[in-house]
Amino acid sequence: MHRVYKYVLPGVEAELDKLKKLAEAIPDQELRTQALNSMHDKKFHCQGGGVYAAANLDYRHVLIPLIVALQTISDYLDNLCDRSTSLDPDDFRLLHQSMLDAVNPGTPLIDYYGLRAESDDGGYLHHLVRTCQIQAAKLPSYESVRKHVTELVGLYGDLQVYKHIRKDLREPQLLAWWERHQTKYPHLKWNEFAAATGSTLGMFMLFLAASEENLSAQDAESIRHIYFPHVCGLHIMLDYLIDQEEDHIGGDLNFCNYYENKSLLVERIGLIVNRAREDVKSLPAWRFHRLIIEGLLALYLSDPKVRQQSEVKEVKKQLMKRSPLTRLFFLVNSNWIRNQQT
Repeated sequence: MHRVYKYVLPGVEAELDKLKKLAEAIPDQELRTQALNSMHDKKFHCQGGGVYAAANLDYRHVLIPLIVALQTISDYLDNLCDRSTSLDPDDFRLLHQSMLDAVNPGTPLIDYYGLRAESDDGGYLHHLVRTCQIQAAKLPSYESVRKHVTELVGLYGDLQVYKHIRKDLREPQLLAWWERHQTKYPHLKWNEFAAATGSTLGMFMLFLAASEENLSAQDAESIRHIYFPHVCGLHIMLDYLIDQEEDHIGGDLNFCNYYENKSLLVERIGLIVNRAREDVKSLPAWRFHRLIIEGLLALYLSDPKVRQQSEVKEVKKQLMKRSPLTRLFFLVNSNWIRNQQT
């Protein structure tokens, strides 16, 4: 936590300040609004992702700009798709090509707005993509992780396309997509796999791994499987858990609504928590990653949205039973951070 407060959070703040200035200069009003809203409303995504830089401070000057830029692309595009003027899957696919290009240094940039009315962002999205490419290329073992990062980004893009298309097509498309992947994850339900693909944590973990010299291809593959699907799935299931009421009002798809009852929801999230804890024990610095897991639980379960939803409060009680001291620490810490920001 000392590293996070002394080095990471100030570094993330500095990067976001630079991006905010660029966003304020976006000519198109709608794109400018969504870019600024994404940074204001989802700032904690960058702060949380930046924690990975605390595990290798020597490379924080690379990891922080890389993580902040990729997370900002993710949040910005999510806003554009959520509040889209179209329901065109090809538009969403083209927008998310920017994330694939961002994690593949040397890939030429294209017009990612080519299938939508709003397009004049003054070079904002290209700047974010270029930042990622430049920083990723500085990681000494990036070539060992590149294909795994690309795979996770590709799955993330698939999810964003399928969950934002016409409402009557969303579930059929998601189920057809799941059929192509379910043999790899037979213990998961379709909504749990979909949730896992929505997390950027696996990408950030691979960036961290690539900051070490001589990372082997075998180790890179192991890390990808350690983080995906359970750590990633826990991240996004918790996100959906606290957003249930908000998504219901907005008519948005929520992966926590596909369980028969609250008890099964608690049971399945509990299973994912336990699998995530077991998975990270295979990592050399496993205690750091265990802190990530407990921090996720504390961060989401301390969100003010929880207090406004009686069913979610009940789920929180179940998940917080027999809480490890580390999770209790992060719960108090998360509440303190939120009070400082309000």
